[in-house]
Amino acid sequence: MEKLKERWGIESNWSILAILIVFAINGSFAAWVAKPVTNFLGLNPETISGWIYWPLRILLIFPIYQLTLPIVGWVFGQFKFFWAFEKKFLTRLGLGFLFKQED
Repeated sequence: MEKLKERWGIESNWSILAILIVFAINGSFAAWVAKPVTNFLGLNPETISGWIYWPLRILLIFPIYQLTLPIVGWVFGQFKFFWAFEKKFLTRLGLGFLFKQED
């Protein structure tokens, strides 16, 4: 726990617990949200092959997860941590230009 607290810049064990809970809840939440989105797009396992449906759904879960992570983090009082986490993650994916501010 001490290594995580040091690495993430967290002082409280409760904050670490909240952060781990947010990661767990958001994974399930993103998968849950992906189902109606795939249905809205006309993709469901009854109309297309599972070999196409499941990879598309998994690809769709990824951006949903990234969008909902700061929101679920906010619910648990950890918005600041997750906003910084998202900016760092998206910068590593080459999307850092979304966060650059012009002087």
